[in-house]
Amino acid sequence: MEEKAAEFLVHRRVLDEVRLEKVAQKGTRSTGPTAGERMKESLRCSGPRLKQTVLRWIPVLSWLPHYSFRENAIGDLISGCSVGLMHLPQGMAYALLASLRPVYGLYTSLYPVLVYFIFGTSRHISIGTFAVISIMVGSVTERLAPDSNFPLNGTNGTGAVDLDARDRFRVQVACSLTVLAGIFQILLGVVRFGFVVTYLSEPLVRGYTTGSACHVCVSQLKYLFGVTPGRFTGPLSLIYTLVDICRLLPQTKVPELVVSLVALSVLIVVKEINACYRRKLPLPLPIEIIVIAAATVITHFGGLTSKYNVDVVGEIPSGLKAPRAPDTTLFLQVIGDAFAVAIVGYAINISLGKTFALKHGYKVDSNQELVALGLSNAVGGFFHCYSVTSSLSRSLVQESTGGKTQVAGLISSVIVLVTILKIGSLFSDLPKAVLSTIVFVNLKGMFKQFTDVPLLWKTNKVDLLVWLVTFTSTILLNLDLGLAVSIAFSVLTLIFRTQLPRYSILGHVRGTDLYLDTDTYREAKEIPGIKIFRSSATINYTNAEMYLEALQEKSEIEMGKLLTAKKKRDAKLKREQKKEKAKSKAKKRRKPSQMADRKSSLDDLGGGRVNEAFQHCAATSNSDSEKGIPRASATHSVVLDVATTSFVDTVAVTTLKNIFRDFGEIDVEVYLAGCQGCVVEQLEAAGFFTESLPKSRLFVSVHDAVLHVLGTREPKDFVLDVCSTPM
Repeated sequence: MEEKAAEFLVHRRVLDEVRLEKVAQKGTRSTGPTAGERMKESLRCSGPRLKQTVLRWIPVLSWLPHYSFRENAIGDLISGCSVGLMHLPQGMAYALLASLRPVYGLYTSLYPVLVYFIFGTSRHISIGTFAVISIMVGSVTERLAPDSNFPLNGTNGTGAVDLDARDRFRVQVACSLTVLAGIFQILLGVVRFGFVVTYLSEPLVRGYTTGSACHVCVSQLKYLFGVTPGRFTGPLSLIYTLVDICRLLPQTKVPELVVSLVALSVLIVVKEINACYRRKLPLPLPIEIIVIAAATVITHFGGLTSKYNVDVVGEIPSGLKAPRAPDTTLFLQVIGDAFAVAIVGYAINISLGKTFALKHGYKVDSNQELVALGLSNAVGGFFHCYSVTSSLSRSLVQESTGGKTQVAGLISSVIVLVTILKIGSLFSDLPKAVLSTIVFVNLKGMFKQFTDVPLLWKTNKVDLLVWLVTFTSTILLNLDLGLAVSIAFSVLTLIFRTQLPRYSILGHVRGTDLYLDTDTYREAKEIPGIKIFRSSATINYTNAEMYLEALQEKSEIEMGKLLTAKKKRDAKLKREQKKEKAKSKAKKRRKPSQMADRKSSLDDLGGGRVNEAFQHCAATSNSDSEKGIPRASATHSVVLDVATTSFVDTVAVTTLKNIFRDFGEIDVEVYLAGCQGCVVEQLEAAGFFTESLPKSRLFVSVHDAVLHVLGTREPKDFVLDVCSTPM
């Protein structure tokens, strides 16, 4: 049964801006404190204020004292153990992406997690290693510490590399990059610049992570096939690397390929089982750590390293290393990369954090998250860690296994700590090919983002273009230049969409007070003599000229031709008046008695008492028509619907003034409708209103403006129907 639509009837006077201020009792807006007062207030210290500041900057002090062991302890314990078991294989595998030894991935899974436990505000994200950030760090370490810079003593020209010296310098580069990225994040968080990530739209982030996944995939192919491709840098390096790997395929090490395929098959099958039966299984099977343990045992006791030359991770030292200050001399060389890592890492972190916060009904402080991530990186850089962010796969496991608070992260770090101290050395015979298969399997979620393309094709083609440009530039130009090009292109699309809005003429829908686009709605009919013009975007300096051109085009008022015709008529009328005056003076000398007749003739011609702008004699009118000079427009009023305008700059104010002036010269009245209060204040501050342009030209709605126009026109040749309801 169809529900009956509700009806309403409003009876009020037509409201312009002057009447609105009286009816609504407009007052002056209260001004906020001055900059000096705000500074003085921020420096004022008191007990409650100090407590509030400490709790804001160190969130753990606000929630840990109220931690409920009965409600949260079991879930956090199970979740922490599950995530800890994921940290071990992912940490070692992603360290290879950063071109570091696997133990540094374990360090990265320990210290930053502890720092985030203290300063973070999200309860469900898992901080640590992540593929995209790891490959970004790896591109920097390989660029600044290539193999060619570390020849083995006494073997120049033979291609031997001093691996220990190379790896030590790469750790210095990674730590310096991480500390600098952390400093950027801390500074941005302190000055409340968390909103900067809003310039990274979702299509941009997803396209960038998909392109980064392709970089990760290509970088791991050498471990799967057991080949050693050349190192390429700069644009198209991914393509060159892929071509070089294809060239080296005949040299594939069959044992490593077999190990890779077996591990990959087991990982894919068990992960699919986990996904299919995730509601029935109390915990997902920790297949990654099982595969690592099995591969290590088989390699060690089967002698795969000595018999088949299978590449393994090598010695993993037990215990923790002493902290070390980063090499500040490298800061200038990595400053651009550090900023890119800081922005991308924060974008991934805050998007995941807000997703889980919305799902579970709590709030994530974007600026505090920036500070927390920055401290995790800055502190971690002193403890031989590289840059971190949240991982989608680990975060999903942490949430799905019952994790309720950041205590789950603390428990996972304990498991990593035990591994580093006691168990890590047992993984020295782990094949690198197995770690690369773990990376491959965990890229599944990123490669599924290719499904965005058909979805965006149906929903928003501009976002699709952003996605494709981001993905393509990331593939072709590498991660740093690709990110810069992607952000620039995304901002350009926003500018173009603002600069090229949709302009429309509105018509009245019979029986309502609605005014809709006549091109979209068939029942919207134009009111004779009135043009109602609307722009879908704010009027500003980027589109002010196009706004004026669209207004003339849509209203069919050729301003330039009409003004030119008016000037010609004025000049012609002045010449005729001058001739008539000259003739009258001459005749006055000859025939003074004929002055009265001549005066009457001048009155018929308009002798200065008619409207010089718009009236002229029949003879001149006929001659104008014959010469093609346009007549005045049939439109007598123009209503500008500016409801979509949220601010006006000086160019917009000047444009509106020119519209009122130019249309007034051709006898067309202009009105504004739907001005927001802030726009009215800005117009007042810009000196827009004058005696010739009073506030009474502003109306609260298009309907008020139309009723005013119809009420002032004589005779009433058109009646607006707002009572009957259209069928």
